[in-house]
Amino acid sequence: MKIFILKNTLAAMMTAAALGAGSAHAADWPDHPITIVAPFSAGGANDLVARIIAKAVGSELKQSIIVENRPGAGGAVGAAHVARAQPDGYTYLVGSNGTVTNSMIRSDQPYKDDEIVPVALLSVTPSVIVTQPDNPAKNLKEFVANAKAAKTDRVTFSTAGNGSTPHFVAVMMKAATGLNVEPIAYKSGAEGVTAVVGRQVDATSEASIVTLPLVQAGKLKALATTLDKRMASAPDIPTTKESGFPDIRVGHWAGLYAPAATPTDVLDKMNAAVNKALQTKAVQDALAQSSIEPGGGSRADFVAFTKDERARLGDVVKQGHMKAD
Repeated sequence: MKIFILKNTLAAMMTAAALGAGSAHAADWPDHPITIVAPFSAGGANDLVARIIAKAVGSELKQSIIVENRPGAGGAVGAAHVARAQPDGYTYLVGSNGTVTNSMIRSDQPYKDDEIVPVALLSVTPSVIVTQPDNPAKNLKEFVANAKAAKTDRVTFSTAGNGSTPHFVAVMMKAATGLNVEPIAYKSGAEGVTAVVGRQVDATSEASIVTLPLVQAGKLKALATTLDKRMASAPDIPTTKESGFPDIRVGHWAGLYAPAATPTDVLDKMNAAVNKALQTKAVQDALAQSSIEPGGGSRADFVAFTKDERARLGDVVKQGHMKAD
Protein backbone atom coordinates (compact mmCIF):
# COMPACT_ATOMS: atom_id res chain seq x y z
CA MET A 1 0.00 0.00 0.00
CA LYS A 2 2.88 2.39 0.88
CA ILE A 3 4.50 1.69 -2.50
CA PHE A 4 1.18 2.42 -4.30
CA ILE A 5 0.75 5.72 -2.41
CA LEU A 6 4.37 6.68 -3.10
CA LYS A 7 3.94 6.03 -6.84
CA ASN A 8 0.78 8.11 -6.96
CA THR A 9 2.45 10.93 -5.05
CA LEU A 10 5.44 10.94 -7.40
CA ALA A 11 3.14 10.91 -10.44
CA ALA A 12 1.18 13.85 -9.06
CA MET A 13 4.38 15.77 -8.33
CA MET A 14 5.67 15.15 -11.86
CA THR A 15 2.38 16.29 -13.39
CA ALA A 16 2.34 19.44 -11.28
CA ALA A 17 5.95 20.17 -12.19
CA ALA A 18 5.21 19.71 -15.87
CA LEU A 19 2.22 22.03 -15.69
CA GLY A 20 4.22 24.57 -13.74
CA ALA A 21 7.04 24.42 -16.28
CA GLY A 22 4.56 24.87 -19.11
CA SER A 23 3.03 27.93 -17.46
CA ALA A 24 6.44 29.44 -16.75
CA HIS A 25 7.52 28.82 -20.34
CA ALA A 26 4.37 30.47 -21.71
CA ALA A 27 4.85 33.45 -19.39
CA ASP A 28 8.44 33.96 -20.59
CA TRP A 29 7.65 33.46 -24.30
CA PRO A 30 9.39 34.49 -26.46
CA ASP A 31 12.87 34.45 -24.97
CA HIS A 32 14.79 33.46 -28.13
CA PRO A 33 14.35 33.78 -31.93
CA ILE A 34 11.26 32.38 -33.66
CA THR A 35 11.30 30.57 -37.02
CA ILE A 36 8.57 30.98 -39.61
CA VAL A 37 8.64 28.42 -42.43
CA ALA A 38 7.56 29.57 -45.88
CA PRO A 39 6.79 26.32 -47.78
CA PHE A 40 7.44 27.83 -51.22
CA SER A 41 10.44 29.35 -52.97
CA ALA A 42 11.52 32.93 -52.33
CA GLY A 43 9.89 35.64 -54.42
CA GLY A 44 6.25 34.50 -54.48
CA ALA A 45 3.24 35.83 -52.58
CA ASN A 46 3.63 33.31 -49.72
CA ASP A 47 7.28 34.22 -49.16
CA LEU A 48 6.57 37.96 -49.44
CA VAL A 49 3.80 37.82 -46.83
CA ALA A 50 5.98 35.71 -44.53
CA ARG A 51 8.78 38.28 -44.60
CA ILE A 52 6.52 41.31 -44.16
CA ILE A 53 4.73 39.68 -41.22
CA ALA A 54 7.94 38.33 -39.65
CA LYS A 55 9.50 41.79 -39.48
CA ALA A 56 6.39 43.44 -38.03
CA VAL A 57 5.53 40.68 -35.53
CA GLY A 58 9.16 40.58 -34.43
CA SER A 59 8.90 44.26 -33.56
CA GLU A 60 5.69 43.64 -31.61
CA LEU A 61 7.21 40.75 -29.65
CA LYS A 62 10.64 42.39 -29.34
CA GLN A 63 12.24 39.20 -30.64
CA SER A 64 13.87 38.35 -33.97
CA ILE A 65 11.94 36.12 -36.38
CA ILE A 66 13.71 34.10 -39.06
CA VAL A 67 11.97 33.16 -42.32
CA GLU A 68 13.08 29.79 -43.65
CA ASN A 69 12.07 28.59 -47.14
CA ARG A 70 11.29 24.86 -47.38
CA PRO A 71 9.60 24.38 -50.78
CA GLY A 72 8.27 21.15 -52.23
CA ALA A 73 5.14 19.04 -52.85
CA GLY A 74 2.74 21.98 -53.00
CA GLY A 75 3.75 23.20 -49.56
CA ALA A 76 3.59 19.78 -47.91
CA VAL A 77 7.36 19.58 -47.26
CA GLY A 78 7.40 22.76 -45.21
CA ALA A 79 4.18 21.85 -43.42
CA ALA A 80 5.56 18.44 -42.47
CA HIS A 81 8.65 20.08 -41.00
CA VAL A 82 6.49 22.31 -38.79
CA ALA A 83 4.20 19.41 -37.84
CA ARG A 84 7.23 17.55 -36.48
CA ALA A 85 8.76 20.56 -34.73
CA GLN A 86 8.80 20.98 -30.97
CA PRO A 87 5.43 22.50 -29.92
CA ASP A 88 7.09 25.23 -27.88
CA GLY A 89 5.88 28.32 -29.75
CA TYR A 90 9.10 28.89 -31.68
CA THR A 91 8.25 27.28 -35.05
CA TYR A 92 5.40 28.32 -37.34
CA LEU A 93 4.20 27.72 -40.89
CA VAL A 94 2.83 30.24 -43.36
CA GLY A 95 0.19 27.94 -44.84
CA SER A 96 -1.89 28.48 -47.94
CA ASN A 97 -4.81 26.96 -49.86
CA GLY A 98 -2.87 23.73 -50.20
CA THR A 99 -2.70 23.40 -46.43
CA VAL A 100 -6.42 22.53 -46.41
CA THR A 101 -6.64 20.76 -49.78
CA ASN A 102 -3.42 18.71 -50.08
CA SER A 103 -4.73 15.82 -48.01
CA MET A 104 -7.74 15.55 -50.34
CA ILE A 105 -5.50 15.45 -53.40
CA ARG A 106 -2.28 13.77 -52.24
CA SER A 107 -2.26 10.19 -50.96
CA ASP A 108 1.36 10.66 -49.87
CA GLN A 109 1.01 13.72 -47.65
CA PRO A 110 3.88 13.38 -45.13
CA TYR A 111 1.92 14.62 -42.12
CA LYS A 112 -1.64 14.56 -40.75
CA ASP A 113 -3.86 17.63 -40.97
CA ASP A 114 -4.43 17.72 -37.21
CA GLU A 115 -0.68 17.88 -36.53
CA ILE A 116 -0.76 21.62 -37.20
CA VAL A 117 -3.25 24.16 -35.82
CA PRO A 118 -4.45 27.53 -37.18
CA VAL A 119 -3.12 30.62 -35.41
CA ALA A 120 -4.04 33.66 -37.53
CA LEU A 121 -5.14 34.61 -41.03
CA LEU A 122 -2.38 36.79 -42.47
CA SER A 123 -3.60 37.87 -45.89
CA VAL A 124 -5.71 37.14 -48.94
CA THR A 125 -4.39 37.81 -52.44
CA PRO A 126 -6.77 37.80 -55.42
CA SER A 127 -6.02 35.62 -58.40
CA VAL A 128 -6.24 37.36 -61.76
CA ILE A 129 -7.43 35.49 -64.87
CA VAL A 130 -5.28 36.63 -67.79
CA THR A 131 -4.86 36.06 -71.52
CA GLN A 132 -2.81 37.55 -74.38
CA PRO A 133 -3.07 41.34 -74.82
CA ASP A 134 -4.35 41.06 -78.40
CA ASN A 135 -7.25 38.80 -77.43
CA PRO A 136 -10.41 40.73 -78.49
CA ALA A 137 -12.25 39.99 -75.25
CA LYS A 138 -12.36 42.91 -72.81
CA ASN A 139 -13.41 40.76 -69.86
CA LEU A 140 -14.17 37.18 -68.84
CA LYS A 141 -17.78 37.34 -70.03
CA GLU A 142 -16.65 38.25 -73.55
CA PHE A 143 -13.83 35.69 -73.43
CA VAL A 144 -16.33 32.92 -72.68
CA ALA A 145 -18.80 34.14 -75.31
CA ASN A 146 -16.08 34.30 -77.96
CA ALA A 147 -14.84 30.81 -77.11
CA LYS A 148 -18.35 29.41 -77.39
CA ALA A 149 -18.88 31.14 -80.74
CA ALA A 150 -15.70 29.62 -82.15
CA LYS A 151 -15.66 26.25 -83.91
CA THR A 152 -14.18 24.71 -80.79
CA ASP A 153 -14.88 25.74 -77.21
CA ARG A 154 -11.57 24.29 -76.00
CA VAL A 155 -9.53 26.62 -73.79
CA THR A 156 -6.05 25.62 -72.66
CA PHE A 157 -5.31 26.88 -69.15
CA SER A 158 -1.84 26.71 -67.58
CA THR A 159 -1.51 25.77 -63.91
CA ALA A 160 1.26 25.45 -61.34
CA GLY A 161 0.58 21.72 -61.13
CA ASN A 162 -2.33 19.60 -59.96
CA GLY A 163 -3.86 21.00 -56.82
CA SER A 164 -2.47 24.50 -57.31
CA THR A 165 -4.73 27.55 -57.12
CA PRO A 166 -4.69 28.00 -60.94
CA HIS A 167 -5.82 24.38 -61.23
CA PHE A 168 -8.78 25.15 -58.94
CA VAL A 169 -9.64 28.18 -61.09
CA ALA A 170 -9.52 26.03 -64.24
CA VAL A 171 -11.87 23.44 -62.72
CA MET A 172 -14.22 26.15 -61.44
CA MET A 173 -14.17 27.87 -64.82
CA LYS A 174 -15.05 24.67 -66.65
CA ALA A 175 -18.02 24.03 -64.35
CA ALA A 176 -19.27 27.62 -64.35
CA THR A 177 -18.97 28.38 -68.06
CA GLY A 178 -19.50 25.03 -69.79
CA LEU A 179 -16.29 25.54 -71.74
CA ASN A 180 -13.90 22.67 -72.33
CA VAL A 181 -11.17 24.12 -70.10
CA GLU A 182 -8.08 21.93 -70.31
CA PRO A 183 -5.56 22.36 -67.46
CA ILE A 184 -1.93 22.24 -68.62
CA ALA A 185 0.47 21.68 -65.71
CA TYR A 186 3.75 23.59 -65.37
CA LYS A 187 6.30 23.47 -62.57
CA SER A 188 5.35 26.83 -61.09
CA GLY A 189 2.92 29.70 -61.35
CA ALA A 190 5.62 31.84 -62.94
CA GLU A 191 6.13 29.25 -65.69
CA GLY A 192 2.37 29.04 -66.22
CA VAL A 193 2.18 32.80 -66.70
CA THR A 194 5.15 32.71 -69.08
CA ALA A 195 3.30 30.10 -71.11
CA VAL A 196 0.47 32.58 -71.68
CA VAL A 197 2.89 35.35 -72.64
CA GLY A 198 4.57 32.91 -75.05
CA ARG A 199 1.19 31.83 -76.51
CA GLN A 200 1.65 28.20 -75.52
CA VAL A 201 -1.75 28.29 -73.77
CA ASP A 202 -4.84 30.49 -73.97
CA ALA A 203 -5.12 31.68 -70.40
CA THR A 204 -4.21 31.20 -66.76
CA SER A 205 -4.87 32.63 -63.32
CA GLU A 206 -2.23 33.68 -60.84
CA ALA A 207 -1.76 35.89 -57.80
CA SER A 208 -1.94 39.62 -58.43
CA ILE A 209 1.67 40.02 -57.29
CA VAL A 210 2.70 37.91 -60.30
CA THR A 211 0.18 39.01 -62.93
CA LEU A 212 -0.35 42.76 -62.41
CA PRO A 213 3.21 43.85 -63.32
CA LEU A 214 2.84 41.98 -66.64
CA VAL A 215 -0.61 43.45 -67.22
CA GLN A 216 0.76 46.94 -66.56
CA ALA A 217 3.67 46.23 -68.93
CA GLY A 218 1.23 45.26 -71.70
CA LYS A 219 2.37 41.62 -71.83
CA LEU A 220 -0.93 40.23 -70.50
CA LYS A 221 -4.60 41.25 -70.47
CA ALA A 222 -6.57 40.92 -67.26
CA LEU A 223 -10.06 39.41 -67.69
CA ALA A 224 -11.27 39.16 -64.10
CA THR A 225 -10.24 38.84 -60.48
CA THR A 226 -11.43 35.86 -58.47
CA LEU A 227 -12.55 37.54 -55.24
CA ASP A 228 -15.86 39.27 -54.51
CA LYS A 229 -14.57 42.83 -54.62
CA ARG A 230 -12.33 44.71 -57.03
CA MET A 231 -8.70 45.37 -56.18
CA ALA A 232 -7.95 48.87 -54.94
CA SER A 233 -4.70 48.87 -56.93
CA ALA A 234 -6.46 47.82 -60.16
CA PRO A 235 -10.10 48.95 -59.86
CA ASP A 236 -10.74 48.66 -63.60
CA ILE A 237 -10.53 44.85 -63.54
CA PRO A 238 -14.02 43.34 -62.95
CA THR A 239 -14.61 40.42 -60.61
CA THR A 240 -15.77 36.99 -61.74
CA LYS A 241 -19.00 37.66 -59.85
CA GLU A 242 -19.61 40.83 -61.84
CA SER A 243 -18.90 38.87 -65.01
CA GLY A 244 -21.73 36.46 -64.22
CA PHE A 245 -19.63 33.62 -62.73
CA PRO A 246 -19.86 33.91 -58.92
CA ASP A 247 -18.80 30.29 -58.43
CA ILE A 248 -15.32 31.08 -59.76
CA ARG A 249 -14.11 32.31 -56.40
CA VAL A 250 -10.76 31.61 -54.79
CA GLY A 251 -7.94 33.60 -53.24
CA HIS A 252 -4.27 32.96 -52.58
CA TRP A 253 -4.54 33.22 -48.80
CA ALA A 254 -1.77 32.93 -46.25
CA GLY A 255 -2.25 31.88 -42.65
CA LEU A 256 -0.02 31.17 -39.68
CA TYR A 257 -0.02 27.61 -38.28
CA ALA A 258 1.76 26.02 -35.32
CA PRO A 259 2.52 22.43 -34.28
CA ALA A 260 -0.36 20.82 -32.41
CA ALA A 261 0.08 20.88 -28.60
CA THR A 262 1.67 24.33 -28.67
CA PRO A 263 0.50 26.05 -25.43
CA THR A 264 -2.81 27.85 -25.95
CA ASP A 265 -1.69 31.05 -24.24
CA VAL A 266 1.34 31.21 -26.53
CA LEU A 267 -0.93 30.85 -29.57
CA ASP A 268 -3.15 33.62 -28.20
CA LYS A 269 -0.15 35.90 -27.74
CA MET A 270 1.06 35.20 -31.28
CA ASN A 271 -2.43 35.85 -32.66
CA ALA A 272 -2.57 39.17 -30.80
CA ALA A 273 0.88 40.16 -32.11
CA VAL A 274 -0.15 39.32 -35.69
CA ASN A 275 -3.32 41.40 -35.40
CA LYS A 276 -1.37 44.38 -34.05
CA ALA A 277 1.17 44.02 -36.86
CA LEU A 278 -1.53 43.87 -39.54
CA GLN A 279 -2.99 47.14 -38.25
CA THR A 280 0.27 49.07 -38.69
CA LYS A 281 0.61 51.43 -41.63
CA ALA A 282 3.96 49.89 -42.59
CA VAL A 283 2.43 46.43 -43.08
CA GLN A 284 -0.69 47.68 -44.81
CA ASP A 285 1.36 49.79 -47.22
CA ALA A 286 3.75 46.91 -47.95
CA LEU A 287 0.88 44.51 -48.68
CA ALA A 288 -1.02 47.09 -50.75
CA GLN A 289 1.96 47.51 -53.08
CA SER A 290 1.35 43.93 -54.20
CA SER A 291 -2.47 44.12 -54.09
CA ILE A 292 -2.56 41.87 -51.02
CA GLU A 293 -5.39 42.32 -48.52
CA PRO A 294 -4.46 42.03 -44.81
CA GLY A 295 -6.15 39.27 -42.84
CA GLY A 296 -6.63 39.33 -39.07
CA GLY A 297 -9.20 38.09 -36.59
CA SER A 298 -9.19 35.60 -33.74
CA ARG A 299 -7.88 32.05 -33.80
CA ALA A 300 -11.50 30.87 -33.84
CA ASP A 301 -12.15 33.05 -36.89
CA PHE A 302 -9.26 31.44 -38.74
CA VAL A 303 -10.39 27.94 -37.75
CA ALA A 304 -13.85 28.70 -39.16
CA PHE A 305 -12.28 30.14 -42.34
CA THR A 306 -10.19 27.01 -42.96
CA LYS A 307 -13.17 24.72 -42.36
CA ASP A 308 -15.22 26.69 -44.88
CA GLU A 309 -12.39 26.60 -47.42
CA ARG A 310 -11.93 22.87 -46.98
CA ALA A 311 -15.63 22.18 -47.48
CA ARG A 312 -15.99 24.52 -50.45
CA LEU A 313 -12.79 23.52 -52.23
CA GLY A 314 -13.39 19.87 -51.36
CA ASP A 315 -16.43 19.97 -53.63
CA VAL A 316 -14.22 21.33 -56.43
CA VAL A 317 -11.71 18.52 -55.88
CA LYS A 318 -14.46 15.91 -56.29
CA GLN A 319 -16.02 17.69 -59.25
CA GLY A 320 -12.72 18.00 -61.07
CA HIS A 321 -11.36 14.59 -60.03
CA MET A 322 -8.24 16.40 -58.88
CA LYS A 323 -5.24 14.26 -58.02
CA ALA A 324 -1.57 14.99 -57.29
CA ASP A 325 0.97 14.96 -60.10
